[in-house]
Amino acid sequence: MRILLINPNTTASVTDRVAEHVRRIAGPSVEIVPATGRFGARYIASRAAAAIAGHAALDALAEYGSGCDAVYLACFGDPGLLALREVAAVPVVGMAEAACREAAGRGRFSIVTGGTAWRPMLAELVTMLGLSAHLAGIRTTTATGGAIARDPDAALGALIAACRACATDDGADTVILGGAGLAGLAERIRPMLACRILCSVEAGTRAAIAAAAGPVVRGAAATTESVGLAPALARLLAAGH
Repeated sequence: MRILLINPNTTASVTDRVAEHVRRIAGPSVEIVPATGRFGARYIASRAAAAIAGHAALDALAEYGSGCDAVYLACFGDPGLLALREVAAVPVVGMAEAACREAAGRGRFSIVTGGTAWRPMLAELVTMLGLSAHLAGIRTTTATGGAIARDPDAALGALIAACRACATDDGADTVILGGAGLAGLAERIRPMLACRILCSVEAGTRAAIAAAAGPVVRGAAATTESVGLAPALARLLAAGH
């Protein structure tokens, strides 16, 4: 099994961190093909950065997707997810969608992530997924996901406090620790709290492996003429299906 792991921001160290975590979960029978955004923000923390990241994700699919059995969009905002599904020849899994659906299956859930701009963006995403009735709350830290990835120890206290508040104040059954830059931190936080902590990277990995063995549901992508795009992406859009 071969899975394309797309990190649509431009920080290769985040890609490496997530890929290492995913490989540990997936095991040796799954080949992970990591791809970092060729252009855009160092770390996605705004609507503008997320919009650009959607383009970068499509660019990565066109360049590296050949021969893969599934695509894992490893960004908690899922930028470009529906567009990827429209043009990909294989199943596409978004980190945020996978985590939210898994958590909703266990009851009410809250989300904790880095960067205050993510709160309204994630609320909109949960609404789009039809899971608003399951959402207990969204809490963010002042430090962005990029800052947390650079110095996780400095952010650990704020993340623990936010997760605890989700359980005690919001009444969440499950707290999603969301973000590629937060990969591995759930393992450190779980022993300190009584509530269930769900790592978004782990949830997405499980969903991607399951999707790789399932049917492909593609959108109705028309042939698209383009100007100025990378050659591989221009060819992908021109092919349609």
